[in-house]
Amino acid sequence: MDRFQYLFVLGACLLLTLPLEFVFRARVWRRPRRLALAVLPGLVLFGAWDIWAIASGHWRFSERLTTGWKIPPNLPFEEIVFFIAIPVCALLTIEAIRNVERRNIWMPGRRRTTSRQPSARVGQ
Repeated sequence: MDRFQYLFVLGACLLLTLPLEFVFRARVWRRPRRLALAVLPGLVLFGAWDIWAIASGHWRFSERLTTGWKIPPNLPFEEIVFFIAIPVCALLTIEAIRNVERRNIWMPGRRRTTSRQPSARVGQ
């Protein structure tokens, strides 16, 4: 089971943030093109960086804690999942927070004030 530990952690991250899609209407999974545009640049850039760092001997991955599945030339499968899962979790969180702020989900009766609205001053 140790060899799946990294994948389990990534899966837990996705599972724990998935409710944000439905409860707070994050709409991350419902916009696949936008999601791909957000995730793919990091996947390509950091995937290439990982490949270079592994080939150069700058870092390595535990054979005990990873599956051993490799993407050519020598990139662990878990790294690809990492470069997809973590940005998705971040996007779900950011979009959920935006929706909470925008819609006042926590306090529906309270009016949201912005910097454009004048504030009421005491004594006037």
